[in-house]
Amino acid sequence: MIAGVELGGTKLIVLRAHGRHIIERQSIATTSPAETLGAAVETLARWHDDMPFDALGIASFGPIRLDRAASDFGHMMPTPKPGWSGADIYGTLAGALSCPAAIDTDVNGAALAEARWGAGVEDGTPSDCLCYLTIGTGVGGGFAIDGRTIRGAMHPELGHILTRRAAGDDFPGACPFHGDCIEGLVSGPALARRFGVPGDRIPADDPRWDHVAHDIAQLVGTILLSSAARQVLIGGGVGMARSDLLDRIRAKVVDQLGGYLPFVTQDSVASIVRAPALGDQAGPMGTVALALDALANA
Repeated sequence: MIAGVELGGTKLIVLRAHGRHIIERQSIATTSPAETLGAAVETLARWHDDMPFDALGIASFGPIRLDRAASDFGHMMPTPKPGWSGADIYGTLAGALSCPAAIDTDVNGAALAEARWGAGVEDGTPSDCLCYLTIGTGVGGGFAIDGRTIRGAMHPELGHILTRRAAGDDFPGACPFHGDCIEGLVSGPALARRFGVPGDRIPADDPRWDHVAHDIAQLVGTILLSSAARQVLIGGGVGMARSDLLDRIRAKVVDQLGGYLPFVTQDSVASIVRAPALGDQAGPMGTVALALDALANA
């Protein structure tokens, strides 16, 4: 029996599964840490009493401390989310259960799930190098490399990479830290500021989408060049909502790379830059993957 918690900026999903098969889930609004995590603990404890869990996987929005040697391991680091800076995510959730537990970012978890059970699987073999991007309220990215996620001094913060701007694009960006980092250019709030209305109300033929596609392609190219990823999956509310934008991004990735990466061509790019195969289940399945790893490493 597996327990999973996916903590997002607007909602928390708590689930239980037999192996990798989710059998029950509950959604809780993300309000204060005490209220949100308290409700999750109550559900986990009730399920645990019914049938004890063998492992727990936690996938959380960041930034979060993932260094087990740190005194604040599993705590939320300074975040714009009011009230959440310093919250003890791991201790509160894992402390409620007597089983092995693991914590990682939500995008790292999603990358792990997609590599094992989703877009990264080819002829039954999991991908050895996959990147999962989420483009929504913010921009985040995670990696699954040889069956493990990337973590070190912190975790990947791809949303704050600075990219080369498109000629003629004078949008200053919306990131409070960096202005026109990639999150400041293409996140949901950035698109609303760039267009004057939410992005889902802008027609596909609006020429300003060309700048958005350019910016995301710059990030994808950076990932391919720096990590040798076999797949870059684009999820999230913005990423999965517009297939027309994905086509523009692919064309610009090929053009911007200029033939330097021989495996990225007009014929192959659709299999490299694509939507997550698990769709909106990548996040919940990421908690399952983390829990299974915690059990295997116990």
